[in-house]
Amino acid sequence: MKYVLLICDDEVDPPTMQELDADPVHQAWEDKVRGAELWGERLRPTADATTVRVRSGEVLVSDGPFAETKDFVGGVVAIECENLDDAIEIAAAHPYARRGSVEIRPVWE
Repeated sequence: MKYVLLICDDEVDPPTMQELDADPVHQAWEDKVRGAELWGERLRPTADATTVRVRSGEVLVSDGPFAETKDFVGGVVAIECENLDDAIEIAAAHPYARRGSVEIRPVWE
């Protein structure tokens, strides 16, 4: 099955890419997910987001995220593994599971 992991954290003090690259826990996770990862990307902060809604045929565009929250989706990783238990094992090993959260979403196939 395919899953997308939504990597969520507090946007106030996210680590830099250099910090992530130097973090042995993050590197261990990268090694663990290597066979299952289809793709992954880090996302820019919510200040760079644009939200689009269509109401009564009118396109409404606003700067920023849809909702004001402390946590934000800072990255996404697509994985393919046998079942949800394997996806949970991969998500639980991600360093952000300890400082934020990792939401697992199955992909429609």
